[in-house]
Amino acid sequence: MIEISLRAARENAGLSGEEAAKILGMHKQTLYKYENDSSDIPLRVLKELSKLYQMPVDNIFLGKRYDLIRTIKRKREEEAI
Repeated sequence: MIEISLRAARENAGLSGEEAAKILGMHKQTLYKYENDSSDIPLRVLKELSKLYQMPVDNIFLGKRYDLIRTIKRKREEEAI
């Protein structure tokens, strides 16, 4: 299963941070906080984002954005060996 970040899901849905935050009724800084670290995101908000982005919850990476980047980088390095 492929997981993508909340930011990537939002961008794939064609929404800016401001647009998504407005639709969800939250401040854009709150949305950006979740995009940088979704490890503590409330389930209700995660479900709303999943619906808005038309992305199954199981395909959304939950954690710190930099952890996802490190994981992808490590997998690429392992495949190159």
